Amino acid sequence: MFQIAVGSKNPAKIRAVAMAFDQMGIAAQMDGVNAPSGVSDQPFSNEVTMQGAVNRAKRALLDGEFDYGVGLEGGVEETAYGLMLCNWAAIAGKDGAVSVGAGVQILLPTEVAEEIRRGRELGEVIDEWAGGHDISKGEGTIGILTQGHISRSQMFRDAVICAFAPRMRPAKTE
Repeated sequence: MFQIAVGSKNPAKIRAVAMAFDQMGIAAQMDGVNAPSGVSDQPFSNEVTMQGAVNRAKRALLDGEFDYGVGLEGGVEETAYGLMLCNWAAIAGKDGAVSVGAGVQILLPTEVAEEIRRGRELGEVIDEWAGGHDISKGEGTIGILTQGHISRSQMFRDAVICAFAPRMRPAKTE
């Protein structure tokens, strides 16, 4: 059984990693640890969001005797169509290798995007916009915008599977 350090105490993120390993049929024990992203509280590009996930994964791995550190980071990306929600997963192994994967993306409502462009964090904006509290620890923005068809945990689950995929490929022999 793999010992996994999830670089967050957020229940939605820990649940996402557990769901991913379960989906892949890999026995694993998850432990949430505090691992700073090293990027802004509101990452504002795919590149910065990915770097936050990588930083969390590497830092989480240092927190004990773990096989893998997993970092998850959500952010936003400006596109020609408007501001998109983006999310990245990174997996750091004891061997020093780091792999990354992304999850689904969705266009944010104009009024939400405008507040984020003014410097506010998505978590507080979506709580106000949707009339909720701590949405980021539950269904997430993706859950609100898809009317529950995709949860934050499901979104990050897919990113974790994509990040872990290179480790599932059989080694080529020559």
